[in-house]
Amino acid sequence: MPSPAFPRTLAGLAAAAAVTVALRLAPFGLASVLRDSPLLADFGRWMPAGAVVVLAVYCMAQVDYAAPAHGIPQIAGVAATALAHLWRRNAVLSIVAGTAVCVALSYALT
Repeated sequence: MPSPAFPRTLAGLAAAAAVTVALRLAPFGLASVLRDSPLLADFGRWMPAGAVVVLAVYCMAQVDYAAPAHGIPQIAGVAATALAHLWRRNAVLSIVAGTAVCVALSYALT
């Protein structure tokens, strides 16, 4: 016999599914309206860099600077990522270089 909360749970799941589908379809419906928007063009230009900055700040805030390595591997990894990107403008190369420097220094300093 189903629980009395079952219909409520089913209704909640149906509502969540409907909202998810609507939010997934909304960009396609709005694309024709916003296609020539200068604001959208600015978002497309600045959003990737903004996301990277937010991620870098979040990651660097989690570093324990009182630990024996004093955050040197993480700082060097961020520097290597930035330098590789300025040098080659290749996201994959930048990520691999920064990760390699951070991991190598983490093993070497601990």
